[in-house]
Amino acid sequence: MRADDLGAIPLKALMDRNRSVDWEAVDDVIFGCANQAGEDNRNVARMSLLLAGLPVAVPGTTINRLCGSGMDAVIAAARAIKCGEAELMIAGGVESMSRAPFVLPKAESAFSRNAEIYDTTIGWRFVNPLMKAQYGVDSMPETGENVAEDYKVSREDQDAFALRSQAKAAAAQANGRLASEIVAVTIPPKEGWPGRHRPRRASARHDDRGARRAQDTLPGGRHRHRRQRFGRQRRRCGAHHRLRGGCQKAWAATHGPHPRGALRPACRRASWAWDRCPPRRGS
Repeated sequence: MRADDLGAIPLKALMDRNRSVDWEAVDDVIFGCANQAGEDNRNVARMSLLLAGLPVAVPGTTINRLCGSGMDAVIAAARAIKCGEAELMIAGGVESMSRAPFVLPKAESAFSRNAEIYDTTIGWRFVNPLMKAQYGVDSMPETGENVAEDYKVSREDQDAFALRSQAKAAAAQANGRLASEIVAVTIPPKEGWPGRHRPRRASARHDDRGARRAQDTLPGGRHRHRRQRFGRQRRRCGAHHRLRGGCQKAWAATHGPHPRGALRPACRRASWAWDRCPPRRGS
């Protein structure tokens, strides 16, 4: 599914669940998006809010702090409110990794007949040679290997942590704790290949059918037998992130009764901070 279509889904749900809000009064919509190389390239926050049916007068902006982009969007919204620059904001993040495109750079010399191609799903592209010489261009899986080696994190400890994480997610999904925060995504129909596949019907997905299935959360389950296909073989696939598409939204408003609609606080922003590390441990 396109990132802008995906970004519109929770916005529509937010509007449907809060009909008393004056949506023209939204000061800004901020999305985090780490890729921005394909269908999400033209300010996906603005594209998504228009597709969701928010008023044309509502602005939108997209920011990029790689894996922290969505969190940074929420921080930016909270900061604007704290500074008195806004009263009602929507913030979140969106990615559609399955639709990350291949890209071609322009020729570096006149009449060149050579062309490279880069996969924008993960890792570096259009590498600056000086950056590579000074800091290296380790990809996310490689930086994970570096962190494990630098801090002596064993494979067994990683497996145990991953198993606990999967178990907590599966339990929260099973007991309905997150039900009110999940919106069904309707996957559009798709024509099949002649003679090979039948056309795919439109279907609505309410749950995560991948990493959080029960067999992945059993002690000694199948994720413990998966081996990594790169690096120094320190980590198994069960302890890795998954390449998925998704979208998440939150809104921020001034404290107390809000003049622009009936809003119920769900949490309080306490503080925030940024930190840094060598590029070989993460960008």
